[in-house]
Amino acid sequence: MKFALFGLSITSSWGNGHTVTFRALTKALVKRGHDVVFFERDVPWYRSFRDELGPEYGRIELYSSLADLKPFKKELKNADCIMIGSFVPEGVAVADLLLHQARHACTIFYDLDTPVTLRKLEEQDEEYISRELISRFDLYFSFAGGAVLDKLAKRFAVQNPIPFWCCVDPESHQPVELANEWDLGYLGTYSADRQRRLHSLLLRPAQCLPNHHFIVSGPLYPPGIQWPENVQRLEHTKPAEHNAFYAKQRYTLNITRAAMARNGYSPSTRLFEAAACGTPIISDPWPGLEEFFQPGSEILIATNYRAVAEILCELPENDRKQVGERARKRVLHNHTAEHRIIKLENLIQKTGSIKFGQRT
Repeated sequence: MKFALFGLSITSSWGNGHTVTFRALTKALVKRGHDVVFFERDVPWYRSFRDELGPEYGRIELYSSLADLKPFKKELKNADCIMIGSFVPEGVAVADLLLHQARHACTIFYDLDTPVTLRKLEEQDEEYISRELISRFDLYFSFAGGAVLDKLAKRFAVQNPIPFWCCVDPESHQPVELANEWDLGYLGTYSADRQRRLHSLLLRPAQCLPNHHFIVSGPLYPPGIQWPENVQRLEHTKPAEHNAFYAKQRYTLNITRAAMARNGYSPSTRLFEAAACGTPIISDPWPGLEEFFQPGSEILIATNYRAVAEILCELPENDRKQVGERARKRVLHNHTAEHRIIKLENLIQKTGSIKFGQRT
């Protein structure tokens, strides 16, 4: 099939977690024989942090304005699937253009920020999607599950809302043998609603355990944050460096955005990524977590600094390693890009037969 994908970014992971998922999906699509083109808005903050990507990720087209998409109208009309993700710049205008160009394609809105999208729709904030447009897609893929899907269907007439969890490329994310440099690490862009938990689950333990070593990697952290002396800071870690980054941690920390924690059933890209690397994960709790990893066996849950300190200081080394091994096994069994693409292919074929049947 011919796929045309529009997303926040596939070339740069600076300040966003979408890149890992897009790279995993496009690589899996190409590997299964599909023709893939990914359209990305050329913006300066990604331009400075781009990675070189080979043909295994499909063709990549950078565009600076809507006018730059005109030469691709014929290609879009001949596509079998047109997908647009959340937070695409001028997303409403781009989505409207794509829906008009789709001749026989299955159209998909791929929401990598579902709880945020729901809040924006309720507030009539049309930063990247509108109430009118979201109901016109054949399929709505959601990073979140549970009650949020019913809300989208009932309040905003979303057709076919389907949980489509993030995923990993097991060839890109796997364990490597390196000595541990940090007892606990965190990879994530600064977010005000996550900072309180970062303080509770990493900075406070660092203060209490001065002989332990910690690291936080990610951009946009404000200058006023007081980092303990045993917390190392990195502004950015490229995807190609993630395996080594996780391998050097005894444990890695997962922190969930407030909106996603409230709605639940919202596993993050970093959660699957770290698990695929075999690094034991300490996570804050949220509804539905047990659907993805078994607490206490495949993932460790902490609600305060005391729980984190207890894990770091008291869990036997063999038990620590087994947590990471079991999480990796779960990810490889359920959450690789190939799992998602097989599901995508089946949904497109089913939706296509319905659409074509209606036209005859």
